[in-house]
Amino acid sequence: MSITKVSTVGMSREDWLKIRKGSIGGSDAAAIVGLNDYSSAYSVWAEKSGLLPEKEDNESMRQGRDLEEYVAQRFAEKTGKKVRRCNAIIYNDLYPFAHANIDRDIVGEDAGLECKTASALSLSRFKGGEYPSNYYVQCQHYLAITGKQKWYLAVLVLGKDFLVFEIERDEAEIAALMEAERRLWECVKSGENPGVDGSKATTDALKAIYPESAFGTTELFERDFIIDELMLIKNQIKDLEKMQAERENILKADLGACELGLSDRFKVTWKQQMRSYFDEKRFAEANPEIDLSPYYNVSTFRKFDIRKKKGA
Repeated sequence: MSITKVSTVGMSREDWLKIRKGSIGGSDAAAIVGLNDYSSAYSVWAEKSGLLPEKEDNESMRQGRDLEEYVAQRFAEKTGKKVRRCNAIIYNDLYPFAHANIDRDIVGEDAGLECKTASALSLSRFKGGEYPSNYYVQCQHYLAITGKQKWYLAVLVLGKDFLVFEIERDEAEIAALMEAERRLWECVKSGENPGVDGSKATTDALKAIYPESAFGTTELFERDFIIDELMLIKNQIKDLEKMQAERENILKADLGACELGLSDRFKVTWKQQMRSYFDEKRFAEANPEIDLSPYYNVSTFRKFDIRKKKGA
């Protein structure tokens, strides 16, 4: 096993992002194995293939970067361990398709540190000593690339808690993860997508890759069984929605004019609420001299629909 480090000292963020796109990183790992709520194997493939625009920076990402040093200092304070920055992108010749961009090394120990910042609303995900599975996968990815034996995970739950976890190297987990990453990178090299799933990330990626429709027809004759399944699912959803409405109506009839109902395990409310909205039609009729067209936001989208052919 040979470890190579590419220094990031003085490197621009644009160059850093370009280098990271050339292989699979720790933040991609959980998505590849279906354990990331905000990304998927398909969206990672599309991103690495240059089919998606660069992700826009958001407040959560900004806070994570800005608070990384604070989290590292809190970890050192809580554990008594000394941490050191690793200003490099790390490669391992065993896994030429992957890289690691770690937050900190642990001085005097064959270990590293991942610093996380989480919303206070996510506190329930850490109850009973648990932590999100995507964090675990990311740390195993780093263990694989660096060859280290242990990874520490420090999580600042904003305004609520500061938590530290120890993650041991697991060879079986690493082998499975690296194989999944290798297969995805083969898809990137070949241009063949790894398959789609039902995640929002994949849906959004398809919208971004194919934003506009063009006149033309493609053959879907081998997809009849998928269309049959989809139509069956849609009908089942309709039936379930009716069942849902029926049960809601039973409870509404029980409540009558009362806004609160109590059972052994549940609290049911049917409260009166007020909602106001702008009646644009009435406003236009009352103010015909005002051109409202500049105030409309126009968006385009592709509508997906399935209908049976005549006689089918």
